[in-house]
Amino acid sequence: MESAQLLRVVIVDDEAPARARLRDLLGDIASEQPTAVVGVAANGVGALRLLESEPADVVLADIRMPVMDGVELARHLGRLEKPPAVIFTTAYDEYAVQAFELSAVDYLLKPVRAQRLADALAKVRRRPPLPDAALAALAPGARQHFSVNERGRILLVPVADVLFLRAELKYVTARTAEREYLLDESLVQLEQEFPGRFLRIHRNCLVARAAVVGVERAGEQDGEPHWDILLAGLPAGLPVSRRQWPAVKQALGI
Repeated sequence: MESAQLLRVVIVDDEAPARARLRDLLGDIASEQPTAVVGVAANGVGALRLLESEPADVVLADIRMPVMDGVELARHLGRLEKPPAVIFTTAYDEYAVQAFELSAVDYLLKPVRAQRLADALAKVRRRPPLPDAALAALAPGARQHFSVNERGRILLVPVADVLFLRAELKYVTARTAEREYLLDESLVQLEQEFPGRFLRIHRNCLVARAAVVGVERAGEQDGEPHWDILLAGLPAGLPVSRRQWPAVKQALGI
């Protein structure tokens, strides 16, 4: 970005005074860092919906917000073809701020100061977006949503609605009671991120522990007997591999 280029900004914070302060500060530093506020939102979900119709260069996002926090928002935005840069705002203490610096994350410590905001915008103009791995390390908790890029629009799939995750070629299929979604993510990484929510039943499949309603013996007639996991909302069971069956039995208390 050229230094004189107008940056389109979206402000995301669940507190109205904080949103107003950021807007005022952007006006104060307009001669040094020209910007245009194209929208405001109270949480990450609202920001994603806003960005579908209002493209932005920079998102100023609070870290702690209800519904969807700033770190999860940044991870979803990173899946866009042209993701906006994200600057976090935070009320963390000095030790947490140092951790963010070591992870190369732009941040604004509340109460936000004009010069600090100008410096952060200057960094945005000359640095690439943060990789997802760095954002995952900073996340205050597990994601509440998976994101799916369909026809240029981000669809949010609640993690709690997913019945199973299955690796297929380059993608992972996330199945809910209604439909399937393609995630551009690794099954191994998803297993590590959600160890308490999903259970591996096969080298290419994880199932939602809360959706398991039982197991049944299958394959007797074709000469390859095995156990199937039965999930609420699905008419057919999913096969458990012989290798995973001992771990599955232990996890389910069978």
